[in-house]
Amino acid sequence: MSAADTPPSDDTTTLTKAETLIEALPYFQRYAGRTFVVKYGGHAMGDPKAAREFAEDIVLLRAVGINPVVVHGGGPQIGAMLKKLGVESEFIDGLRVTDKATAEVAEMVLSGAINKELVGWIAKAGGKAIGISGKDGGLVTATKVERTARDPESNIERAIDLGFVGEPTTVDTAIIDTVVASGMIPIIAPIGAGADGHTYNINADTMAGAIASALGAARLFLLTDVAGVLDKTGKLLTDLSPDDVAALKEDGTISGGMIPKLETCVNAVEAGCDAAVVLDGRVPHAMLLEFFTSRGAGTLVSARNSVGSKST
Repeated sequence: MSAADTPPSDDTTTLTKAETLIEALPYFQRYAGRTFVVKYGGHAMGDPKAAREFAEDIVLLRAVGINPVVVHGGGPQIGAMLKKLGVESEFIDGLRVTDKATAEVAEMVLSGAINKELVGWIAKAGGKAIGISGKDGGLVTATKVERTARDPESNIERAIDLGFVGEPTTVDTAIIDTVVASGMIPIIAPIGAGADGHTYNINADTMAGAIASALGAARLFLLTDVAGVLDKTGKLLTDLSPDDVAALKEDGTISGGMIPKLETCVNAVEAGCDAAVVLDGRVPHAMLLEFFTSRGAGTLVSARNSVGSKST
């Protein structure tokens, strides 16, 4: 090609954008009409630029015919409000011990400020969203989380009372189906009602996994503050099966907070979600890079995959 035939830099940029769209086209076609459940939290929630980019990604998904369902967290914001009110927080196994007063603050922050702020970001990006919680329309029925710990001195196992911390037992997707059918995007706060009449605070990852399972979602995305699952040399593991996860847990490759995230992924996949992905929400448009390009991002968990090959 001669110099005269070489496109100017602006044209090169435009061509790159066009090629990216062409690369994404098969994915648009394959997943049109399917559901993506996205757990939103961590870094993006405290960064206006990241929040704006996240909202743009969600609106883009809806525009190309995919049905996004967002479940958001808010632990740091709850902590900040409790501190402002002079309420001390205690954590056991990563879960906040939640008395009645703390439960009320959690519901206020999650179903109020955070939920409506995210609805606003979606609107600014050109989409239409509606904010709900697991209590609305009987979406999520929760039961009290039960934990036990063994006393190191007596070796006696004792029950630990976490208060109003719950986990989903049933999910009725009728309200989500109605919102999606109306052309809007559901934004869901991780609060559920128990059959006992109490309100329960639910871990957002767990809530998202339960909803993804109930919807038979094509993807569950867990946005975190890490790149994904790393092996013992620090290399990103891009594809895992449930058996891989069990092996990595057994040999200590995965530990701490990554264990419940991957357990959520495995549970969702085994209950009907096509695949689940743990990825870094700090990376601009990470969700789109993971799904709509051959490069991918993060760690994908599905029944058909094994360590070592990136499935598309």
